[in-house]
Amino acid sequence: MSNNAPGKTNPWLFRFAALTAFTTFLLIGLGGLVTSHEAGMSVPDWPTSYGYNMFALPIKFWKGGAFFEHTHRLLASAVGLLTTILAVWLWWKDSRRWMRWLGVAAFLGVVAQGILGGLRVTMHMDSLGIFHGAVAQTFFVLLCAITLFTSRSWMEMKAPPANLSVPRGLHSHVLFVTILIFVQLLVGATMRHQHAGLAIPDFPAAYGKIWPDTSAAAVAGYNAHREEINGENPITAFQIVLQMLHRLVAVLILAGVASAAGLARKRLGAKDPLARFAVFWLALILAQIALGAATIWTNKAADVATAHVMVGALSLVTGALWCIIGFGRSSWTATVEAQSEVAIGLGNLAVNK
Repeated sequence: MSNNAPGKTNPWLFRFAALTAFTTFLLIGLGGLVTSHEAGMSVPDWPTSYGYNMFALPIKFWKGGAFFEHTHRLLASAVGLLTTILAVWLWWKDSRRWMRWLGVAAFLGVVAQGILGGLRVTMHMDSLGIFHGAVAQTFFVLLCAITLFTSRSWMEMKAPPANLSVPRGLHSHVLFVTILIFVQLLVGATMRHQHAGLAIPDFPAAYGKIWPDTSAAAVAGYNAHREEINGENPITAFQIVLQMLHRLVAVLILAGVASAAGLARKRLGAKDPLARFAVFWLALILAQIALGAATIWTNKAADVATAHVMVGALSLVTGALWCIIGFGRSSWTATVEAQSEVAIGLGNLAVNK
């Protein structure tokens, strides 16, 4: 089925995988705009759109929230097509069996994502939007990993001097922070899909305090003010605590990524690609925090909130790719060392004879 020799790369396969991953990144951004404009139910039916075939919807319907929602559906269809082609391409042309199954996993992931998006519309369940967002982030990481595995850089990492083992403690640290970022994205998705506006309207304070009052009387006062000033939906004490948790986890992530960048520079050297990648990761986290603050200061402006979502996706995939590269380098180093020990042992045996 494959005509590629092991260790060889197909540049066109790599480019196509990168295109699929980039289109998925744009889809995440467009999904953020749908949520930010609260346009998730602007097109009330699925898989049709206002009773029409999705791909033949008259232009007169492309307005308001329906513009964002329908465009999201069309781009999602494009991602589905690209992923299907990528999965078939990997199955027939990649010599690595595990890569073929990664392609199958990507295909199943995009199918699941489409079904979740459709069920959210037909079942009128905002909670499904949270799972829809979680699968989107996981799917994006998978496509970026496939892009990495089809690149020439991945093959070249097997040769010195890139073949430098990553300390196990550093690798575990980055993995933990990456998981924490994924949890943070789930918390953010939960907040966004509750349609309660900003449960805490100020930053860095929270209702003027370090930790806001969440008593029944205080929450009633917050809601009275929200209704009088902005006409927003009421909030609950749970939503306030959830936003505070989101802020606290952001601080933990910042500390974790900053320490990872420092450790990588110290253990691997400032010029090591993984050390530089960790510094880039830190820059993303700083941008993410700035966008989070701007989201509050702009009263959740759609473009700012969407940029916050997109940088969050980049932060997750950066940590995930760091872990993959670090694990690959360590595994290859261990293999080389084991082969060297075997060679030395055979050499000593020959000398003794």
